Amino acid sequence: MLKFYLITWGSTDDEEQSYLTSGKHGEIPEPFPLPTEAPIVNAAAGWGHCVAVTDAGEVYTWGWKECVPCGNVSHDLVSSGSSQKDIVGKQNILPTEQVSPRSRGSNVSVGVVSQPENRKAGEEMIKKRRIAALKEESEGLTCGDELFTVSPCLVTLGPGVRITSVAAGGRHTLALSDVGQVWGWGYGGEGQLGLSSRIKMVSSPHLIQCIEPPTSRKDSPLVVQQGDLNSPIQVSKAVGSYIKGIACGGRHSAIVTDTGALLTFGWGHYGQCGQGTTTDILRPMFVSSLSSIQVERVAAGLWHTLCISVDGRVYAFGGNQFGQLGTGADQLEVHVVWKAVIFLG
Repeated sequence: MLKFYLITWGSTDDEEQSYLTSGKHGEIPEPFPLPTEAPIVNAAAGWGHCVAVTDAGEVYTWGWKECVPCGNVSHDLVSSGSSQKDIVGKQNILPTEQVSPRSRGSNVSVGVVSQPENRKAGEEMIKKRRIAALKEESEGLTCGDELFTVSPCLVTLGPGVRITSVAAGGRHTLALSDVGQVWGWGYGGEGQLGLSSRIKMVSSPHLIQCIEPPTSRKDSPLVVQQGDLNSPIQVSKAVGSYIKGIACGGRHSAIVTDTGALLTFGWGHYGQCGQGTTTDILRPMFVSSLSSIQVERVAAGLWHTLCISVDGRVYAFGGNQFGQLGTGADQLEVHVVWKAVIFLG
């Protein structure tokens, strides 16, 4: 009988974060024990947390406690506005059934090659940012005094929710269900949880409103927020009926709909949301410069985002300090740029 294992490994010299999260395996890949016999079909790793999905649609997560849900499912965060700023998890709970059309999750991994002369400085800066961010928020943890949850915890979602894929950001997590809905939890200070506010901590999984419900007319197109900050109005675009792909960067998120529309939200300091600006995007926003492109998959790094279209073209935007956009230059791109790629085999 074919068996599926979760294999983990991590550095032993980064404040024990990767070492503890990887099950103390160090730099040698080894099977990670989970409290389930179900096969693992998808997994992701963030700065200091991991998340895995079983073939039964269950989600297990462990690592930094701010990344591990410790409350019930929350459904009313989107309408709460920007007045909520700190800890969220004590919301009024109403079970919600999934009603969206079915969807299959998809994911992609992309390797990033740094310029040798900048690599060491870049890695040191990233390490310092991660440690500083952890210390900044450690006082606000609501799940106990320890910073880490070493044992995997089963994430409690709504009734009948079956997850097919997950994405792990620096300190936040997205989960895609089999009906094309996106759930999120963790740190949301830059808008990476799509709540239209800068809620720092969401300790309960919440349903992200990625696609607005249709209007009274049955044939009316779905409505999303257009990525044009000069005209901050809602525009109609047939973006689809469900989400088929998710990605998490360090502090931003990206999703792809069934019709190939790309939406982004979160930290925008390096233009990684592709909205032509370096401001943060607090809710899922359509990348209007890709309106004529059908996106197939998306991936996100710490400071940049990549997506591939159905015709095999790669589009990139965001930070380019190490040449990660593949443009032949090292300046950031707040607008989407594309580079033709030939696939062999």
